[in-house]
This record gives sequence, structure tokens and C-alpha cells, in this order.
Amino acid sequence: MSGEKRKDYLSWDEYFMAIAKLSAMRSKDPSTQVGACIVSDDNRILSIGYNGAPNGFSDDKFPWAREGNHLETKYPYVCHAEMNAILNFRGTKRDLDKAKIYVDLFPCNECAKIIIQSGIKEVIYRSDKYYDTEENKASRRLLDECKVAYHKIKLKENREIQINLLETET
Repeated sequence: MSGEKRKDYLSWDEYFMAIAKLSAMRSKDPSTQVGACIVSDDNRILSIGYNGAPNGFSDDKFPWAREGNHLETKYPYVCHAEMNAILNFRGTKRDLDKAKIYVDLFPCNECAKIIIQSGIKEVIYRSDKYYDTEENKASRRLLDECKVAYHKIKLKENREIQINLLETET
């Protein structure tokens, strides 16, 4: 033992994005799993969410298709991770003022509106793979106009985090 602190601990951004990624693992969506983690300005977790069917809509009967007749795809029905995280929050709106939200994907325009209305002031995302879509162009316009900051997570290095849930001997 050297008496020094560990050097490979998670940064706050890594920690909260990992929680968003872990939440995404609850999603039943076969093609896109997204998680969200809302954090106060003093680094306290306020809420989490993931994309999925609305409460009361059976995951087994839910249409998970990406293509085809619009009403037979997931798009008109699925609740996005950001929406679920905001709706899962049990505090007051004042508690969301100045909060940050960590998300796998840059928010769509509908989620951007919900984020703005909730009082969240910063979005940290992992991927912006839909950058050129009209929805994401509208999102950036909304967030810019309403002074909600956003940026891709800045990682010191690519890092894989492995969690072992197996019981081990100590």
C-alpha cells in the first residue's frame, strides 16, 4: 500500500454517463437503447429514465419496428429516456433549475422542449448520430434560443466500464 488515492476512479461525467448507459440496459427496444440521468448542480442524482413503452402498454404488444406503416412502428408510441427521467423526478420544479441531463443520444426536438420546460440548463450527450436530421436541427435551435447549454461528453480516453454482478468471495 502506497497510501495514495486511486488514480483510475471515474470522473463525474463518466460516472453520470455510465448511469445513463446502465439505465438504457432496461430498454426493451431491440434497435436503440437510450438512458438519461438528471443531476443537480452539486452532483446529486435527481432522476433516471430509459426509452420504452408507456405505463400500461404491454411490452409484448408494443410495436418495436423501425420501418413500415407509421402506426405499426415504435415512433408514435415510445417514451424517450429524457421524458421518462423528467416524469420520474419526484422533487419540485425548483430542484431541476440549473440541473444537467446526461443522455446517450442528442435529444430530439420533442425532448428538447421538455428539457427546456423542466428548467434543466445543460445537456451532456454521448452521440449525435442524427445530427443532420430536421428534428436535431430544431433541437439545437430550441436549446440555443432558450440558453440551454449542450456538448458532447469530453472523455480523457475511451474507457470501457465493466460491472460484475456475480457474488465473489472476500
